[in-house]
Amino acid sequence: MAKYSTQEKLEAVLAYLEGKASYKTIAEERNMSTAPLKRWVLRYQKHGEEGITSSYTNHEIQFKIDVLNYMNKFGASTNETAARFNLSSDYTVLKWKRQFEAGGIDALISKKKGRPSMKDDTKKPTPVEGSIEALQAEVERLRMENAYLKKLNALVQSKEKFQSKTKRK
Repeated sequence: MAKYSTQEKLEAVLAYLEGKASYKTIAEERNMSTAPLKRWVLRYQKHGEEGITSSYTNHEIQFKIDVLNYMNKFGASTNETAARFNLSSDYTVLKWKRQFEAGGIDALISKKKGRPSMKDDTKKPTPVEGSIEALQAEVERLRMENAYLKKLNALVQSKEKFQSKTKRK
């Protein structure tokens, strides 16, 4: 969630544009720095109300390259570039620039976030009945069952032995 709602941003921008107060005065009233206020004003002037609404978008690699090319070609700052392309933050442009410098175009490709989904191919297909694989799977299952029953029997016997010793005393 954004720290300031779209309505609060709009009120601050309009107060500045209408000449009611300076950046510093508006920022002090809202207990904030002047930097975000300047960004809001710049984005409002370029894109209107749409420029100050917060939204998350997953940008295509070509868009990222276009943004970086614009910044290099015109020598624009990250703030100006973010305002020009209506990006939510100038840090986004800075992050793309750093990624590109560190790893080239491949570093700009968006990576999926979160836990990867389970793949169907990791599950073993059930073997056909009567085949060698099916018989081997059945033998393995019976061996595991036999080992389990042996351990269970040993546990029961040790428990009975322990109880009989405690009853004699």
